[in-house]
Amino acid sequence: MSQEAPAQAVLGPSGPAPVGRSTRSGRPARKNARRRLVRTTRPWVLLSPALVLLAVLLLVPLVRVAQLSFQDYGLRELASGTTNYVGFANYLEILGSEFLWRTVLPNTVGFAFVCVVLTVTLGTVVALFLNTLGNTWRVLCSTAIMVAWAVPAVTGTYVLIWIFDPLNGLVANVLADVGIIEAGTVNWFTDRLGFYAIATLNVVHHGFPFIAITVLAGLMTVPTELYEAAKIDGAGAWRRFWKITVPMLKPVFAVVTILSTIWDFKVFTQIYLMPGGNGGNPAVFNLGVWSYIESFAQGKYGMGSAIAVLLTLILLSITVVYMRTLFKEEDL
Repeated sequence: MSQEAPAQAVLGPSGPAPVGRSTRSGRPARKNARRRLVRTTRPWVLLSPALVLLAVLLLVPLVRVAQLSFQDYGLRELASGTTNYVGFANYLEILGSEFLWRTVLPNTVGFAFVCVVLTVTLGTVVALFLNTLGNTWRVLCSTAIMVAWAVPAVTGTYVLIWIFDPLNGLVANVLADVGIIEAGTVNWFTDRLGFYAIATLNVVHHGFPFIAITVLAGLMTVPTELYEAAKIDGAGAWRRFWKITVPMLKPVFAVVTILSTIWDFKVFTQIYLMPGGNGGNPAVFNLGVWSYIESFAQGKYGMGSAIAVLLTLILLSITVVYMRTLFKEEDL
């Protein structure tokens, strides 16, 4: 009995006692914790160089612009290195200005709205056309339209300035030859609507290839069986587009629309380089040009920074809508 009792105590009722189990079970737990830590920190370690670069190039200047927007900062403060904080005075002056509500904001919002509608519409039409072509012609035509995307905005703007030149431009000469106008009597750049009509043509021409290629990529993922079944049921091309193409490509249209809105809200080059856009004609200013003129032409860096902050807030709001749209589409 005395020998069986210790043996039973060692073996226990269900077998040998787990000698050293706590030590052995602690090692896998620590290994799993280290693995989780590595999996969590590894992406951030790999992204750290890019994040540091973005912080230096984007975050620091953004913080500096935000600081300047609360100051009455001009050439005197720039030369002396002093600061003159005025709180929200710059923002109150901007928001209380009739020039903002009657000229700058309508130019910015109206121009962006028209450009987005025309760009998305033209890009979709071109994508539908490319989708009907064979592989060889599709590649050739896609390459051709991408030339407009590859041309810098500066080059495209100067080409349109030459085309619509009031004296020797192509449009003025053609209209003069057919007797509609007299050469040199009409200057489209001085008129607000004419100015933005040319700018719209420039932006749409430069932006529609991105829409076309993106929508084309979406069209190529739509099963052809859906269109064949719709044809059998008697649906025409217009009905097939609205009942099949649009619902299937709704995420694509949402993305290209929001991206185009962001790009067209902050158009600067196409406006500034046109005659009158660099300060000679205040009636054609948008938020980007107005901020630049106030800062570097007038020497009111605080006021220009406040305008830039307002534009940034608008773009951030659009970006939030864009991100929420993407997340909703992923949830679907």
